[in-house]
Amino acid sequence: PPNPRPLPSPPLPVHYTRRDPHRPADATAPMYPGAFSDKHPDRPAVVLTGSSARATYGELEAASCRLAQHWHGLGLRPGDHVAAYLDNRIEYFEVFWAAIRSGLYLTPVNRYLAADEAAYIVEDCGAKALVASAALPVAAELGERLDDLGRCPERLAVGGAIEGYDDYGDALAAAPARRLDQEPRGRTMFYSSGTTGRPKGIKRPLTGETVDAPDPKQSAIRQGLFAIRECCVYLSPAPLYHAAPLAFTTGTQAEGGTVVVMEKFDAEAALAAIELHRATTSQWVPTMFSRMLKLPREIRERYDVSSLEVAVHAAAPCPVEVKRQMIEWWGPILREYYAGSEGNGTCFIDSTTWLSKPGSVGRPVNATVHVCDEEGAELPAGSPGTIYFEQEEDVELFEYHNDPGKTSESRHPHRPRWTTLGDVGYLDEDGFLFLTDRKAFMIISGGVNIYPQEIENVLVLHPKVLDVAVIGVPHEDMGEEVKAVVEPAPGVEPDDRLAEELEDFARQRLASFKVPRSFDFVDRLPRLPTGKLYKQQLRARYWPAG
Repeated sequence: PPNPRPLPSPPLPVHYTRRDPHRPADATAPMYPGAFSDKHPDRPAVVLTGSSARATYGELEAASCRLAQHWHGLGLRPGDHVAAYLDNRIEYFEVFWAAIRSGLYLTPVNRYLAADEAAYIVEDCGAKALVASAALPVAAELGERLDDLGRCPERLAVGGAIEGYDDYGDALAAAPARRLDQEPRGRTMFYSSGTTGRPKGIKRPLTGETVDAPDPKQSAIRQGLFAIRECCVYLSPAPLYHAAPLAFTTGTQAEGGTVVVMEKFDAEAALAAIELHRATTSQWVPTMFSRMLKLPREIRERYDVSSLEVAVHAAAPCPVEVKRQMIEWWGPILREYYAGSEGNGTCFIDSTTWLSKPGSVGRPVNATVHVCDEEGAELPAGSPGTIYFEQEEDVELFEYHNDPGKTSESRHPHRPRWTTLGDVGYLDEDGFLFLTDRKAFMIISGGVNIYPQEIENVLVLHPKVLDVAVIGVPHEDMGEEVKAVVEPAPGVEPDDRLAEELEDFARQRLASFKVPRSFDFVDRLPRLPTGKLYKQQLRARYWPAG
């Protein structure tokens, strides 16, 4: 529903042209930028908030065609793999659509990885071509690692020279701006974030369709659940290498909308971007909500966010009180989904329903949810266990690239079409799903199961806490005990008094066995901009190797 607040809506900047939002979209129309470059070549396809750089649909179409021609000339063919090691920039969309219109698999590489970590992904996915940004400090070292491995010799550098790479602009200038004779639809192959071990590639088979074929199912989800259509201006504050931001931004372009991308998230800058660009749709992670809520009230109220019709959030469980405060601030426009890069199922809940089911991530929209114990038996309502999605028979299941063992671990022990992301949760009597935590993060202390997410959700509400992670650490008698690793708010002194204050705060809100037995303070937690924590890094500080 539209934001109900009666705030004035200033006119759109002249560079945006919106279609009538009440006119139904055509779900049978071709869903890729080429369809709109023919009709609206001057419509903005993407705008960057920091540099104000932008590309029209006509420019995006021409550049993606040129890169597709370049790769085709190098001998890349449908089913081959390419990789992108890029910061948030216009070229990300050129690379994406060049791969998708060539029948290629595109693997976006986390731009925060070290050279060895990035090289592992480029090698593991079998990329035959790589596009990297000169703005990323280890791009040159990545090239050296690939040389040592004898992998991926075809490399293009964006935004400056990188030793061992050819120039991206020169390569495009030498290629024709016409479409390939055949344009089979490619796919992305994302790698898991590696928060609990080595990243793993998530591979799904190519569809066999052409890039301009209508995709009614995807279009219905984008339009129906998230209000993404030709009239929308979609704000993306997250890094594009992650599955959700790339899927939603390119999905917006598939529908003909305008994408506004923040090069880097900043709480106040995000509010300013909503106001300046009159954003109608956006997607966030809970840590972004927390940081915007902790802005001084006078800053929060300085910006007009009344243009927002839908604020999507996902990627991590959102503390109930944080979400409640966001609904009070922005109105009942929050829409939450629970899903993974594996694409094995999606749950969805809107604000009105969530207020009657606080803490839920909703009910499934394209699969059936089962909650099972360690042996695979289904559990009754209210009992936490491993969450499985059951897909229809005609849906192709994902695989973990080059890792049949991990693929097997993702399947139910007795029902091969039931797959899991490794999350723990429960269903209530009405079939609404509630997440508890990831199975790998569960703490077992004295035989009692403790879920860190519940404790984190409490501590993050304290005004002196900017971010927090709860982990289990070794204990001689109990096996594990609960430790909180806290990133204090700016200007807060991390000392014993703060630890005592946080312990009292937790004790008033949690059962005694859940209260952290110790607190450590750090300058910054190893959290990805996507909202996910590298908990394995934290645990490694406290657990003996091996």
